[in-house]
Amino acid sequence: MQYNFRRAGAALAALTLTVALAACSGDDTETPTDPGTADPTAVAPTDEATPEPTPEPTPEAEPTVLENLDDITVTGELNQPVTIEVPAPMQVDETQVKVLEQGDGAKVPEGGQVLVHYTGVNGRSGEEFDSSWSAGDQPVPFPLDQVVPGFSKGLVGQQVGSRVLIAITGADGYDPMGGSPPMIEVGDTLVFVVDIVDTQLGGPEGEPVTPADGLPTVSGELDAPEVTIPNGDPPTELVVQTLIKGTGPEVAATDTIVADYQTVSWSTGEVIDQSYGRNPASAQVSRLIQGWVEGIPGQTVGSRVLLVVPPDLAYGESGYEDPPVEGGDTLVYVVDILMSTPGE
Repeated sequence: MQYNFRRAGAALAALTLTVALAACSGDDTETPTDPGTADPTAVAPTDEATPEPTPEPTPEAEPTVLENLDDITVTGELNQPVTIEVPAPMQVDETQVKVLEQGDGAKVPEGGQVLVHYTGVNGRSGEEFDSSWSAGDQPVPFPLDQVVPGFSKGLVGQQVGSRVLIAITGADGYDPMGGSPPMIEVGDTLVFVVDIVDTQLGGPEGEPVTPADGLPTVSGELDAPEVTIPNGDPPTELVVQTLIKGTGPEVAATDTIVADYQTVSWSTGEVIDQSYGRNPASAQVSRLIQGWVEGIPGQTVGSRVLLVVPPDLAYGESGYEDPPVEGGDTLVYVVDILMSTPGE
């Protein structure tokens, strides 16, 4: 199965300064100066305008270095658009985090995925440069291993339902990429307010379910499942067996899920592919093989599901090259549904 991730960016306009010029002219009726007494260095009168000197640019104020984030004001309800006021120009010497509202949900895992509302302000200018609200009222998913380090530092370990204020140093922000001109310059401190709507679970969570007889068995640790294939021919129809019933929301066919999975060949009993020991995968359910399209919707977040997928709902008689699936093989999947976000 193939999975994809996304990124996004932003832009800002520049300001131009115009300088006005003044003009003066001589009097055509004035008596010429006596040549005998004229100053040889004098300049004859002219009708041409004389430009005024260009003023020197006003030096930028030195930024205030904040020891804490108490001087930053945030107004707005949780999971609603916010206004952020900073004592611009300002900066921090190290990335700082302040929890403005404490949630009681699951903790954000390192390298995990989050679903958030956020607003970002540049500490140098005090201007907002990015916001999830600019695209509508739907929260935005982010894999934390694909964002600037300061964003991840501010969210890992925080709980779902929290509002977090994060001030990110340039080093933990865009400095390694040379900034993001003209919006973000090297050295700029970035200030974010983040409302954590959801995060991926660390593993399946829920009540165990006794499976039907005659199915492949799943044993071992939760993060290292071991599948044993029974003797006999594989089923010719899709089998969907919940092994752990999660308490989260139901998955819709249009949702994007974050899941750990293991793929086992029925014919050999060997593991073909898995995410355990790596990072969970993320994909829209409707873009996966037909066995998943039919078997995953209706399952709940936190569940572990066993799928036995016949070839006509997987890779058919031709098989697949990567991961290597032999033509006509029935596939057995262990799927841990760790998160689900609504699709469009």
